[in-house]
Amino acid sequence: QVQLVESGGGLVQSGGSLRLSCVASGTIFSINGMGWYRQAPGKQRELVAGITSGGSTNFADSVKGRFTISRDNAKNTVYLQMNSLKPEDTAVYYCHAEIKRRTWSVFTDYWGQGTQVTVSS
Repeated sequence: QVQLVESGGGLVQSGGSLRLSCVASGTIFSINGMGWYRQAPGKQRELVAGITSGGSTNFADSVKGRFTISRDNAKNTVYLQMNSLKPEDTAVYYCHAEIKRRTWSVFTDYWGQGTQVTVSS
């Protein structure tokens, strides 16, 4: 099977920084896109940032200029550096990856269990 395990969440004051990490493990042949989503209480899950296998990135307008995303393909890991955090960034952050497990299989979506980020004002 495949697992995505996130780390790095926590409580931080407004204006502070956090770095999230997500490691994909298990039977993995190839990883296409990776990214981070978040879901605040009472709201739908939304894309925060994504990165392709080639390194192209995209960001939600609300985090542009404050968050950066990167990946280490050799380690099957994606990172989210979050700076200048605001209370409205408070949410559960989920890692996502498009993974092909075998040479003959198709890319399938996998999700991490989520990590809580809380920004106090």
